[in-house]
Amino acid sequence: MTGASGAIGSRLTTRLLNDGWTVRVLTRDEARLADFSWSGDVEVVEGDAASPETLTRAAADVDVAWFLIHSMTGTYDYAEEDRKIARAFGSACSTAGVARIVYLGGLLPEGELSEHLDSRREVGQELIDSGVPTAVLQAGIVVGPGSVSYELLRKAVALPLVVAPTWVNHRVQPISLADALHYLVGAADLPASVSRAFDIGGADTLTYRELIGAFAEAVGRRRPPVITVPVLLPYTTAFAAGVVAPAPTSLVSSLVESLQVDMVCREHDIAEHVPDPAGGLTDFRTAVVQAQRD
Repeated sequence: MTGASGAIGSRLTTRLLNDGWTVRVLTRDEARLADFSWSGDVEVVEGDAASPETLTRAAADVDVAWFLIHSMTGTYDYAEEDRKIARAFGSACSTAGVARIVYLGGLLPEGELSEHLDSRREVGQELIDSGVPTAVLQAGIVVGPGSVSYELLRKAVALPLVVAPTWVNHRVQPISLADALHYLVGAADLPASVSRAFDIGGADTLTYRELIGAFAEAVGRRRPPVITVPVLLPYTTAFAAGVVAPAPTSLVSSLVESLQVDMVCREHDIAEHVPDPAGGLTDFRTAVVQAQRD
């Protein structure tokens, strides 16, 4: 697995270990894993995810490989790096005889894509093109601690006033962290003949304005007034959000660009292979309450 030290990858590692999997993680710095409760229960390969030699060691004797990394953490020039890493990862998995790759990407709206979403699309396609059966799970906002989009929402509801562009009237279909993990685990068992992208989302489709209000209510806060302005450049919005969010401005700026379109599922084909979670998909307010407890 790549990305095991991230918000989603760390919890996926816990889930896989609890389900009886033997887990190997690839990390640039093994010391970063020390604070995780599972650090002593996984095999660790230390090295660069773009290094063929490192990837060869990481992919050896692996049945399923989860690709949960992206390089857009401190620079605006990330798309080529992401393509390079995905291509090397897919090649290593193909050579090692890995049976399945699972990748968590982003929902793709109709029309022109932002640079961030186009990069996610390209990464998914690189993995599919590797020849290894690949499940590209496309999600919007993942509602869970550590998710940058979730943290932006959490900080926004604490503001006395939210000033935003008109994109707050666009729709989004967030997914709870628990539901995302459900599909990430379930995708491991897809038939070898299935190699494609799947949209995954939660029970609710809301505008970003409604999302802010529903989040506030779920955590017992007053709904902050939301004022829209005709023009607010993505970088300016990202810089302001970066003041209250634990992420580089370059990352937040890329995410904000993706907010300017509707981010909703166009299909739910994953249910043909992975049944929905017991009790059905999680609604947004419940997902927020769950995230507060995590």
